[in-house]
Amino acid sequence: MSIKTYAIITDIHSNVESLLQALRIINDRGSVDQIICLGDCFAIGPEPKATLDVLRSLDDCIFIRGNHDRYMIEKLWEQERPSLEGMDPDDPICQAIVANEKWTYNQIGDVGIEFLNNMHVSYRDTVGGTLVEFTHAWYQRDDQPPSMDEALHWRNHVANAQPDINSFIFIHGHVHIPRYEERGNLKILCQGATGLPFDEDTRGSVAFLTVGESFNWEVNRYKYDVQIPIRQLEERKPPFYKNLQLTLQYAGIRNDI
Repeated sequence: MSIKTYAIITDIHSNVESLLQALRIINDRGSVDQIICLGDCFAIGPEPKATLDVLRSLDDCIFIRGNHDRYMIEKLWEQERPSLEGMDPDDPICQAIVANEKWTYNQIGDVGIEFLNNMHVSYRDTVGGTLVEFTHAWYQRDDQPPSMDEALHWRNHVANAQPDINSFIFIHGHVHIPRYEERGNLKILCQGATGLPFDEDTRGSVAFLTVGESFNWEVNRYKYDVQIPIRQLEERKPPFYKNLQLTLQYAGIRNDI
């Protein structure tokens, strides 16, 4: 029976210090068949260009596009009243995030936009009788993960088309908070975030999924020097940087400044 191990990074948000530590862990672990990046690579962080350089150096990674990656492709800031994730376009927080998207776009340049355009919307793989779906949030949208009911409907639809599949795994990023839900032969998994966690744990995150003869979901929460990206934000001062400094420091959304 076949077996496959994936290493998963997600929601880097140009925290290159945490990304490099995640890649060291992947390299040291060995026995990884495929690296998957679940998106939101560059915006809302201090080092977009350095992050791009690191990601472009990976020759064995499948990249999924996140909502922040899409905002740059679409040039969100050029809309008449730009908004994201249901925010009020007149909210100063929304305006600062939109300004950060434009700043990031200018940092990564044409090479970065080409990189974003080449990303997958989702990626599906089958190992033996197990089907694994990788997305940023949901294969139909990139800014809200599926509910359990939505995922069950997806499972039933796929099962009708592929009756040889007996186990379904849906893996997403986006929420920056770990998730593990199970219903029958369906599992929904999220490791949290590699670069910008929201679960009050400042450690980065890299996950390893092994499927085939057995199922194993291993989330590695690792320490790195979180003061480095905080200092990088202070040096570069991109839009929204003070909020991001607090978010990194407390590992939670901090828009109370």
